[in-house]
This record gives sequence, C-alpha cells and structure tokens, in this order.
Amino acid sequence: MRDEGYKPIADYAVIGNLRTAALVGTDGSIDWCCYPYLDRTSVFAALLDARLGGRFRVSVPEVERGRQQYIEDTNILVTRFSNEAGTLVVTDLMPLFGSIRGRGGSFAPPELYRILDCEEGAVEVAVEWSPRFDYARGTTEIERVPNGWMATDGRDDMTLFGTQEGEVAEEADGHTLLAAFPMRAGERRVLIARWGTEDLTYVPEQAEAIVEKTGEVWQAWAHGSEPLHNEEWADGLLPLLVRSELVLKLLTNAATGAITAAPTTSLPEDIGGVRNWDYRFSWIRDSAMTAQALIALGHDEEAIDLLAWMERVSEIHAEEGPGLHLMYSIHGWTDLDEEELPHLEGYRGSRPVRIGNGAAKQLQLEIYGELLNTAYELLRRGYELPEKEMAFLSRVADEACSLRKEPDHGIWEIRGEERHYVYSKVMLWVALDRAVHLVDRYGLQGDKKRWARGATAIKRQILEQGYDAEVGAFVQSYGSKDLDAANLRIGLLEFLPFDDERVQGTIDATMEGLMENGLVYRYRVDDGIPGEEGAFGLCTFWLIDCLALSGRVGEAQPLFQRMVDRANHVGLYPEQFDPATGEFLGNFPQAFTHIGLVNSALYLAYAEGKPIPGHAPIGTPEHRAELEGGRVQKMPV
Repeated sequence: MRDEGYKPIADYAVIGNLRTAALVGTDGSIDWCCYPYLDRTSVFAALLDARLGGRFRVSVPEVERGRQQYIEDTNILVTRFSNEAGTLVVTDLMPLFGSIRGRGGSFAPPELYRILDCEEGAVEVAVEWSPRFDYARGTTEIERVPNGWMATDGRDDMTLFGTQEGEVAEEADGHTLLAAFPMRAGERRVLIARWGTEDLTYVPEQAEAIVEKTGEVWQAWAHGSEPLHNEEWADGLLPLLVRSELVLKLLTNAATGAITAAPTTSLPEDIGGVRNWDYRFSWIRDSAMTAQALIALGHDEEAIDLLAWMERVSEIHAEEGPGLHLMYSIHGWTDLDEEELPHLEGYRGSRPVRIGNGAAKQLQLEIYGELLNTAYELLRRGYELPEKEMAFLSRVADEACSLRKEPDHGIWEIRGEERHYVYSKVMLWVALDRAVHLVDRYGLQGDKKRWARGATAIKRQILEQGYDAEVGAFVQSYGSKDLDAANLRIGLLEFLPFDDERVQGTIDATMEGLMENGLVYRYRVDDGIPGEEGAFGLCTFWLIDCLALSGRVGEAQPLFQRMVDRANHVGLYPEQFDPATGEFLGNFPQAFTHIGLVNSALYLAYAEGKPIPGHAPIGTPEHRAELEGGRVQKMPV
C-alpha cells in the first residue's frame, strides 16, 4: 500500500457544471477531472496516480490544509489558506448559466475558474499545472500563449490563463508548469483552465459576475425545493439535506437528464485491493432511486426527464434484444466495455484502475421495479406522463412478467453465476404490483390480469423459497442461508407489512450478522473477488428506515445521528466506510448514500410524528390504506 502523495478520500470536495465534475482537495489540488464530460478521459488524475496522473494545484507553501466550505446553497467551493503572514481565499467553480430545472435549459462553457483573493496580509502563492490527457496515456507538452499557457498531447488541448510567470519543468511523462507569485491584501488573480484552444480570450474582470450568476443558478434550483426549505421536518438537517440534493443534481447530465452514480472511477472498496470499479455511468437502479429522492424534495422535473430518457434509450437499443440494459452512458451508449489501465498505480496502490464496466452486460431484474415505482411516485403526485412514456411503462411491466422465472446477477452485480436472488424477485413483484395500481388509478394500458397473476406467483415463490425459518430471515438467494441487506427493503416496498415477524426477523438478523460499529455491510459471503469491501452507506440508511417504520425509533435515531456525523467537512458521503476507522471507501461522492440520507430523514420525521411534505411515503400504513381506499392511524412512536 502506497500512502505518499495521497489524501484521504474524505479530504475532497466536488464542483461541477452538469457536464463534468472535479474533486478539489483541502490542499488546493484538483486531483480528478475529465473533459468535456465526466465519462470521457481524464485530464487530471493524481487521485489515481500521484506521480503520473496530473493535477492543478493552488497552494500557500507550508500550509498543508485549507478550510473548505461551499457558498451557501451552491456547488461553488471556497478554500481558505492561512498562516502568520496572511490569508489566501481560493474560489473554485465551473461556470453555469440559465435554468437547471429539468434538462436542456442551461449553458456551461468548458472552463474551470480558480479565483485567488488575498484576504489579509501577504502570501506567496504556488501553482502547479500538469494536465495529463487520456488518463495520462500520452505525453503532455506546455508552451506559452498570450496571457497564459497551452498544454497538448497532439490530440487534445487545454489552456491556462491568469499567470505568465512560471517555468516549464520537463519530466518523463510530460511537461509541468510551476509558477509562484506574491499577493498582498486586496489583490486578486483569476486563473481559468479552458478545454480546447478555440477561445484564447481572457477577461478576468468578469470573474465576479460569473460567480454571482453561477451561484444564482444553483440557489434558484435549490430554493425551488419548497418541501425542504419550508417544512419543519428538516429542522437541524437543512444544510446537509441541501448539500445532498445539490450533489444529486450535480450528477445529472444537463442535456439528457441521465443521472450518474458517482463522478469517479476506481476509488477502492478495499485499500490496496482489486475492488475498483468505474461508476461514471447511469444505472437505471441508481437513477430511479435518485429520482425518487428528488421527487420527495419537490424536484419532479428530474424524475420526469429520467423516465423520458429511459424511454428514448430503450427504443434506440431495442434491436439489441428485449430487456432493459442495466446501465448506459450519460449519452445513452451501451458500449461500456471494461478496460484496465496498468500504467496507473491506483489510489494508494489499489490496482487495477478500470474504465468502463463489465457489469453492463449483466441481467439485473430489480431495475424493472425501480422504474415503475418512480413512475408511480410521479403519478400519485398529480403529474400526467405523455402517452409514449405510459406505453413504455406498459412494455416494462410486460418484460418484468416475462422474466420472472429467470435468474440474474442481483442488485450488487456479483460477478459469479446467475442465481434466483430474493431481492430481485421482490423488485419484479414491485414492478407488477405498481403496474396493476397504475392501471386501476392512472389509466395505464396493459394486461392487468397477467400482471396480477405474475405478482401473485412471484410473491408465493418468495415466501416459499426466499425465507429461511432456521435463519429467521429472508436470505440472499433461493436455497442459501446467507443474509443480504437489500432484503431490508421488503417492508419499505410493502411486499410485507412491518409487523410481519418475517420482516422483523430480517431486520434483527441484519443487525446481528451484517452490522459493525453502526454500519451495515451489503453481505458477508465470498463473491469470487479477492479482499473485503467496506460497509455500505445506503444499506445503513435502509436499516434506519426499517427501524423507524417498525416503531423502533429509539434504535433508529442514534444510528441516524452517527451517519449524519460521518459526512465529511463539506457534507459529502462516499459509497462505503471502514467500520473500524470510519475511513471513506469507494467512489465519491456517491449518489446512493445521499439518497439514503434524504429518505431516512423523511422516514424518521414521519415516525416522530412531524408533518412531512407530500403524500404518505411508500412503506407507511397510510400509503397502503390510500391504495386500498381505507384509513389507518399512524403507528405509535
């Protein structure tokens, strides 16, 4: 394991423009960024190889860490570096203009602004700029241009404006610009890194207006979430919840509406190990869960755009055979072949670095339930979906019915043989259950009788083969005795009520067999890959949800508070945690975990008797009564 040159994952913040994103360390170094989109090749990748990857660092010598915070309700980052001589304030952003409600209304030049202000005293500023194009597979040359510098590998180009000082150091893997200059109180420098060389203009005087306009874009979207900003249920959690919704929006592509799982690749689940995957794609499952969380916060446009996008890409790729793809690129491609980059050492020596994702070809059945559940959430809130999307949902239900007897790879993309995973079957039931309700309540056209028969058959099979009386819980797959944290959702999805002893047994077994130090593992069985992963943030939130809706609020509250406390200094979460140390693991920031925070805050508020926005959440007695036309009382706290 190699620690030299690497920061903890928790030491990063993220900025972005709905096209791409960058990770900015507390030391002022941008160590990860892909241009012009986040699923294209990297230009800064020191995160995955501290020596070869390339970075864009602004720092004050002898100040190892700055203090980071976001400008309120934006994705604009401010880092303060202070020593006895003075204070340097660095404001980092990617410019963003227009409206970001839904898709297609914004404009974002391929630029990265780093605005340097000497707040007090006098400071020496050091700049290191070492673009390494195409995951550092080429050789970078840097030369002067008017007002700055140009870097190229012969195919791709990037410019840096704002400093003509500096020298170009020649290294084996390419050129590095090293610049240093003094700044005194009241002075400003504006550094602009711009993709390509078509625009060589440099107008630093616009920086203040760009910060203001970009901030207004983010704030207008965040403040449009009335259920979050105007309800007492979020009291005390508002900053963290706003940060989560801003992260989820940042991971949404402006043009297509596709939602990315995370902006990074190959951050390890096991430091020094091989569990390193590329998450810069749009999983149907992750996207649908993200959309559902945004619906709860009042951002329905994103969910509507997601369904429209899924209908479009499904139609485009229909010739590839029946069935939805597990994941797509943010632009709808399905060619996501996995490739290893052996020249990069990986984060802290965690090889291999992978691009693409081999799981893209897997069959995963839970995606059908997620899509129909998202549509159901929209329709019950009064939104009318276009005829094309309704027809798409009918096809999704038909496919779910046709696939109900098939094994799959499961929600966790286990790279072994296909099995009859219990959670996958539960989600097929969800797909057909919601489809039946969409027929009854919202005019969905389709074979309701077939769907209802399919749902009944699936449920009977799960109860017969998916529950193990000796284990006292639902198990991972038919015939196994292994636990799977995904089965916590059985009550949340209303497959069975929370007062069913099989649901409570699954909750208790999960706490006993999969929980460590307040964190929940996905599973604890050999999945055919060397090493052990960390505990999963989303699964921990699922447990909190289940405890809350079971009336076990006294157990849920301390677990939730511990998760609140696990957010990093700017409110971001990773995919996984080391239960022993709390160290962040996996790709970052992770949509899944932020989804979990939003949903747990809502479920806990409901269980505590607080008024929550919108309709009764799925999983509550009120919701099932709503479907059945009856009325029930809230469960006691």
